[in-house]
Amino acid sequence: QAQVMESGGDSVQAGGSLTLSCAVSKIIFSTKEVRWYRQAPGKQREWVASITSGGVTDYADSVKGRFTISRDNAKMMAYLQMNSLKSEDTAGYYCTLARFWGQGTQVTVYS
Repeated sequence: QAQVMESGGDSVQAGGSLTLSCAVSKIIFSTKEVRWYRQAPGKQREWVASITSGGVTDYADSVKGRFTISRDNAKMMAYLQMNSLKSEDTAGYYCTLARFWGQGTQVTVYS
């Protein structure tokens, strides 16, 4: 069974940056689309960004221009570079591919 593990979450001041990582194992990574989702307390989980096996990216309007998704197939890793962070970006961030999900990593943005 595939394993997905996020890391890199932290507390950061508004306007700052963070890079989240997603490590994947036990699955053919290079052929799978990777997606990042987030869920804030009391809110539904929302899609943040996607990257296809071919490297085509897509973003939610709320993060477009601030977040960048990328992948390294050789390392079986995906990343979410987050710039100009806002308090509303505070959430648990989750990486997923195929039907597999990680446990999430917490991002807290404070003023």
